[in-house]
Amino acid sequence: MININKDEILETINMIDGEHLDIRTITMGISLFDCRADSINVLCERIYDKITRCAGRLVKTGMEIEKEYGIPIINKRVSVTPVSLIGGNVSSDDYIKIAMTLDKAAKTLGVNFIGGYSALVQKGYLLGEREMIESIPYALTETDYVCSSVNVATTKAGINMDAVAQMGGIIKKAAYVSREKGSIACAKLVVFANVPDDNPFMAGAFHGIGEPDTVINVGVSGPGVVSSAIKKAGACNITEIADVIKKTAFKITRVGQLVACEASKRLGVPFGIVDLSLAPTPAIGDSVAHVLEAMGLETCGACGTTACLALLNDAVKKGGVMASSHVGGLSGAFIPVSEDAGMITAAKSGCLTIEKLEAMTAVCSVGLDMIAIPGDTPEAVISGIIADEISIGVVNTKTTAVRLIPAYGKSVGDMVEFGGLLGIAPVMKVNTASPEVFIGRGGRVPAPLQSLKN
Repeated sequence: MININKDEILETINMIDGEHLDIRTITMGISLFDCRADSINVLCERIYDKITRCAGRLVKTGMEIEKEYGIPIINKRVSVTPVSLIGGNVSSDDYIKIAMTLDKAAKTLGVNFIGGYSALVQKGYLLGEREMIESIPYALTETDYVCSSVNVATTKAGINMDAVAQMGGIIKKAAYVSREKGSIACAKLVVFANVPDDNPFMAGAFHGIGEPDTVINVGVSGPGVVSSAIKKAGACNITEIADVIKKTAFKITRVGQLVACEASKRLGVPFGIVDLSLAPTPAIGDSVAHVLEAMGLETCGACGTTACLALLNDAVKKGGVMASSHVGGLSGAFIPVSEDAGMITAAKSGCLTIEKLEAMTAVCSVGLDMIAIPGDTPEAVISGIIADEISIGVVNTKTTAVRLIPAYGKSVGDMVEFGGLLGIAPVMKVNTASPEVFIGRGGRVPAPLQSLKN
């Protein structure tokens, strides 16, 4: 474990007030494998008891660290074993009971979100997993804090196109079922390729099968700090900008390492990873898009945006990895449209399109994230968008994800508001030429060849 010199981070703490530096989340991962039972009622009872017992001091401890060190810790969260692995072959209604139990535990603890209403179906479905996935729209609508994810592909397994097709319908249904709440269920649902086991960020967080019984993972943020550092650097070349970003990422990550070590020690739970991420918020001055614009773009989405994002992502990782003993999760720059003031402005102006966002995901941390599309977008088109994005992750051996909101009753140019960190999103134009026959074929896209690259 790295010994942290508190004086070493005083400069970084000075960034907190003016540049939105924060710890985005402390997330406790909890295994639920020992909660399995033949009775759904016993299973739910064991789940509630274990989560509330293990994470009973999580929020209090986070607040104590926040107060003691003066570092804002925005979210305290819990992630659990993918419920499809412990629910087994139960009905959709019983899976919803599990979701309600997770929600009840989250409310008891006072955490912001609980993740793990998830399934891993990259190579096929376990018994009950189709039922679990079918329950997602209702589970996310009837709960307040539960988040869900489905991993449909890996580089080694290929792409489960049956799951891709199913998820198009699930996202559309989630939008309809939660239509009275701005289709917010979709904002709590993400479709992954190459999902990591230790991601502390929602909606995709879950406690991976290779993790210990409990673990503390921390996610850092700080796009405002990076943007400010680039502006202060003034007229410098690209090599110097990369160096500025690396040094800044190092300082940000040291704060994350400090918080992770303190939380781990005080809770008596092993330290897992620090996720080296630049995660934006809708607040002015806390935007990844503004970082890219600080490099010299007129507007995010302009030609050159993908190159700027690639530079940013690489420099953040290079600077951050030296500052922590264990890094993992998603690590890199997030580009969620609704959660980034600069992205919102660029999307509203038409400069930032879904096609450009897709290109950016080849070099960013995650993927097509928090993008509102017209509510009448066909299921097959949504599945086609998922297939495209997942293919980028599978072929390039990286995590990619899709979090789309087909906003019920909304058209291109309308705005959808989710509140809080989830922000506000302009409804963006989608290419509606039909991929229905392709998506309807089902089956599995074979794993890609990893040699003979060009």
